[in-house]
Amino acid sequence: MKFLSEYRDPGLVQSYLEGIKAKVTRPWTIMEVCGGQTHSLVRNGLLNLLPKEVTMVHGPGCPVCVTPLSLIDKAIYLATGKKVILCSFGDMLRVPGSEKSLLQAKAEGADVRILYSPLEAVSLAEANPGKQVVFFAVGFETTAPANALSVIHAARKQLDNYSILASHVLVPPAMRAVLSDEDNVIQGFLAAGHVCTIMGTREYYPIVDTFQLPVVITGFEPVDLLQGIFMTIKQLESGEKKLENQYSRMVKEEGNPEAIKVIQEVFEIKDREWRGIGTIPGSGYEVREEYAHFDANRKFLVDLPGVEESKECIAGQVLKGIKKPHQCSQFGKKCTPANPLGAPMVSSEGACAAYYHFSNANLEEETV
Repeated sequence: MKFLSEYRDPGLVQSYLEGIKAKVTRPWTIMEVCGGQTHSLVRNGLLNLLPKEVTMVHGPGCPVCVTPLSLIDKAIYLATGKKVILCSFGDMLRVPGSEKSLLQAKAEGADVRILYSPLEAVSLAEANPGKQVVFFAVGFETTAPANALSVIHAARKQLDNYSILASHVLVPPAMRAVLSDEDNVIQGFLAAGHVCTIMGTREYYPIVDTFQLPVVITGFEPVDLLQGIFMTIKQLESGEKKLENQYSRMVKEEGNPEAIKVIQEVFEIKDREWRGIGTIPGSGYEVREEYAHFDANRKFLVDLPGVEESKECIAGQVLKGIKKPHQCSQFGKKCTPANPLGAPMVSSEGACAAYYHFSNANLEEETV
């Protein structure tokens, strides 16, 4: 299959590995921003193939993982207390709130449904005019166009029983926050190709200029990632600091103008709380006033008490690249995918889940 088999080619993998080994002369720490990149690195055993001088750390690029407890609790309350039809992507169902998950709420009788598109939720609202339907709109810039489009469709259909509970977070502000952390050790970034496919590349130039480090946009296949690491190492070894686009087959500088237009029609940028990290200024999308009727936060005024994360969970440090999953004392013990302490052990993009599922095969030497 074009753009798949050639990016898993063993010969190309070996070529980039040899290039990295020939080029690297000193230790470097590189963060891959996206959980999809993390899973590909771990699942394909690439971390063990890299020379010991190259350390990959895992970033906050898992939207499910950074959705705050308070918002999960609000979704559960809407499904149980307000008796709405609560729709979500599957990853969100097992993420723990302060007392339970959406999956547990569903088991107790709440009408919680797994959908593959927010447009399905619009159709569900149209078919159930006597019920309020709420779509838990979680994601980075990648899923924002579809969620915004669902609001536009609902408005055109004049559906007063559809709304979204928005938990959209933005990648560039998160990168800035991670780099500004006092414990930051990152010297280069692999930026998320799917986000840049939507938003383009322009937002990353100021990060390169401000923090003086290389940023390489990559795809998610083994060759994509190794080529991106090779490009980053070449910059680091030569003292260059620039933005490069490995994922040029998909990412253009201007991004997808039509998708951006839809996002900007429905959403505006606001401060956003990130689970395990805290509030990052200008790092989230909220529904604009013009579409307030389709904003579940406005439609259902819910005032729930604040809650604290488990003190045994180090998800925040994992998401900031300060620690790796297996450095948590509860990893694989008290915290497992079946009984998670934190979201990164649940999500299909969570770093802890990647290490848990693939560590025996791929990470024997990554012990502390």
